Amino acid sequence: MPIRPDPSLTTALLATAAAIALAACGEPPHPPNMGTGGTPQVGVVTVQAQRLTLTTELPGRVTAALVAEVRPQIGGLVRERRFKEGSEVKAGELLYQIDSATYRASVENAQATLAKAEANLVTARLKAGRYKELAEIKAVSQQDADDAAASLQQALADVGSARAVLETQRINLAYTRITAPIGGRIGRSTVTPGALVTANQASPMATVQQLDPIYVDVTQSSGALLALKRSLDDGRLKNGTAAVHLVLEDGSAYPLAGRLKFSEATVDQNTNAVTLRAEFPNPRGDLLPGMYAKAIIEEGVIEQAVLVPQPAVGRDSTGKPVAYVVDGDGKLAQRVLTTERAIGPQWLVGSGLKAGDRLVIDGQQKARPGQPVETKPAVAPITKTAPASAVAGAN
Repeated sequence: MPIRPDPSLTTALLATAAAIALAACGEPPHPPNMGTGGTPQVGVVTVQAQRLTLTTELPGRVTAALVAEVRPQIGGLVRERRFKEGSEVKAGELLYQIDSATYRASVENAQATLAKAEANLVTARLKAGRYKELAEIKAVSQQDADDAAASLQQALADVGSARAVLETQRINLAYTRITAPIGGRIGRSTVTPGALVTANQASPMATVQQLDPIYVDVTQSSGALLALKRSLDDGRLKNGTAAVHLVLEDGSAYPLAGRLKFSEATVDQNTNAVTLRAEFPNPRGDLLPGMYAKAIIEEGVIEQAVLVPQPAVGRDSTGKPVAYVVDGDGKLAQRVLTTERAIGPQWLVGSGLKAGDRLVIDGQQKARPGQPVETKPAVAPITKTAPASAVAGAN
């Protein structure tokens, strides 16, 4: 007798298979969010112009304002060191004392030579005077008078030479006292008492650096510099305060603001960059030469800046940035934009949008350009208050 399937079992198996198939395929797509009458809904915000301070973040290195390498100008033995390594010294402060015995003796010898030359000058002057009078009455020959006059000139030259030698020896004696050429912080000493030094030796005895104020040198691409100048020339961007802020290598912000001093006159051919120098007060000595820091430079101010969320900007088939707006007829329209830079989660738009435009943030994929749409407030509206400044990375 043939076995007939149980209708209730068959129904259960079919229901189970259908459930498995649905689970494998996932949930069916939800129908698009439609407004009244089946019109697609889009989330929009009203574009607003705002005042924006543009800043650029550039890498830099801290550089001492003044650097002086201390070297001896005469040779001799170092008798003593008069400073503490790492301390602050004043300009003219005694740093090293070189043995001065031989230089003092040279000064005394030069003084004696000068005295002898001055004594000879007295005799030569008297003799030349007498011979001149005698030559006038023909008591001596004119040749004797000329010889006496020449001797006087030689005595005068000897005195001048002796004075120059004495001054040279005095200078050399003064050089035995090696003083700080500038005020600042002095580093380690490369010589100790008893060491022999020579005039203008290659290695410095110590280095003094002025650290307050201090410089920070940063580099910016020449292309970014040209773009900044063009923005200033066409009036879209106004000159800023030239204030500079620092972010130290540990991520902390330096509390004191600096000012941009100058821009290098040439472009580095290897990096295609221009060096900018900023000056910072450094009363506590927190900034040290060679330290890495990020400089945030205020480039300028845009009075009517247009910022839009990055998700609202897409790309067309040619790669150009585009956005969607709802026009005056309530239809979806596509706009081709020019974006200048990313500022946080937003784009700074140069052209393509203006204040008052209804920018589509979400839902634009549900409609085509030219199709009527129904608007609603966007899920993530743009912040209406303009930020105090906008930081851009190095270009």
